[in-house]
Amino acid sequence: MKFAFVHSWRHRWPVELLCRVMLVSERGYRSWRSRPISCRERTDIKVLAHIREQYHLSLGSYGRSRMTMELKEVGLDVGERRVGRLMRINGIKPVRTRRHKVTTDSHHRLGAANWLDGDFAANAPNRKWAGDITYVWTAEGWLYLAVILDLHSRRVVGWAVSDRMKKDLAIRALDMAVRLRRPPEGCLFHSDRGSQYCSYDYQKKLQAYGLRPSMSGKGNCYDNASVETFFKSLKAELIWRQQWPTRRQVYAQFSLHQWRGRPIGAAPCPMLRRSRQSDPSRPPDICGCSQVELRSGQFDDRC
Repeated sequence: MKFAFVHSWRHRWPVELLCRVMLVSERGYRSWRSRPISCRERTDIKVLAHIREQYHLSLGSYGRSRMTMELKEVGLDVGERRVGRLMRINGIKPVRTRRHKVTTDSHHRLGAANWLDGDFAANAPNRKWAGDITYVWTAEGWLYLAVILDLHSRRVVGWAVSDRMKKDLAIRALDMAVRLRRPPEGCLFHSDRGSQYCSYDYQKKLQAYGLRPSMSGKGNCYDNASVETFFKSLKAELIWRQQWPTRRQVYAQFSLHQWRGRPIGAAPCPMLRRSRQSDPSRPPDICGCSQVELRSGQFDDRC
């Protein structure tokens, strides 16, 4: 550290004076300059290059934990403390901007029991689904997004957008999911206690499709943590990166957006990679369905 200080200030002050102030010898300083970099420093340089690459790919949204996970995926044996140190020293930090909007109206006595009960693991596709509604701010006003995830692969199997947060928004997402996946009778569908999901028309749809309704406890967002986590990733890695002048631009982005080369709703959703943060045993990119298969409703058994 002393030699590094002398080296950094050598253009402003004489090296002899700096060495005397820092209580080190000039000979030692010259030896330090000619010494090759250590193995640890070489590793730091390599890790930092990967950090910068992943930071760029994530649009500046990854913090220490997710960055460490991504680096381990590419084969680097690093820990969070080292990654955090390199990010802090080099001024690499995630960017967060947000505007809040309440989307859940739970001031009613309607709803269903919480059959999911915090168990977000599913041993096969189309056994457990989860849905929710979020919001995107544009210059024209709010745009609302309803999604449905398959908890087996954390894939987005149904989604819809609208400028109004009505029951039709949630119903269109459900219709898309059922049309693409054709779930067996008894598939569990979990949501919050929002009025859209508690409405008579929505519950009638669930009954017609043979889906078993499950709802979070009143005011408990953790009961639907899988979808909340997806929304956080979606906003941090896409929505909060720029300003959206029109709702149509957001819709077009959702329709055509390549998330690491995979369109939303037509290939593995971003949470397929994120889910392994809570379940390290989950294999990466386990689904290989093509867009033709998705449009026709024919899916790989691993989806």
